[in-house]
Amino acid sequence: MALKLPIFDTEPKPVKTDTVVLDRSSLEDEKLASYEQGFKNGWDDATSAMNEEQSRVRADLARNLQTLSFTYHEARAHILKSVQPLLLQVVTQLLPEIARESLAPAVLEALMPLAEKLADAPVTLVINPASRAPVESVLTQATGLPIEVLEEPTLGEGQAFLRFGSVEAHVDLDQATADIAAAVRGFFDTPEKDRPNG
Repeated sequence: MALKLPIFDTEPKPVKTDTVVLDRSSLEDEKLASYEQGFKNGWDDATSAMNEEQSRVRADLARNLQTLSFTYHEARAHILKSVQPLLLQVVTQLLPEIARESLAPAVLEALMPLAEKLADAPVTLVINPASRAPVESVLTQATGLPIEVLEEPTLGEGQAFLRFGSVEAHVDLDQATADIAAAVRGFFDTPEKDRPNG
């Protein structure tokens, strides 16, 4: 048999439910507050996502610019390194040859203004023996002036002295060639950060 105990509580217990009863105005206020809270949460999420995206884009851009800069300097250094032998060969072999071939026109260019001023003075040309023939033939054909040529073996093949009485002119293509060669060598010997426009 089952045991039955008496019930002393006479009031019925309220049943718990999840239902909340509100009047119409409170319901509208609650809906509006929920909408505003949802809108604010959505806005905050969108702002946060946009800030994260902007930070990522900035970081990617900075990384890409750094890579491009490195690639540019790397490519420039590679190109300079590859043309260095060619330029050095040009200034050590080709430039002196061009200077020797240009000596006669350079002497003529220096001679003409002096010849106009000192037409009566005798012209003396001091030159290296190896350069005598080409320079002498150009000067006699171009000026028709009587020129006394003196050979001086200590002069370089790109050097010449012109004398008109007390006036003297000096043509030194050897020095110009040496200066150009030194400048090219100096450019390649200078660290890249110290180069002008480099």
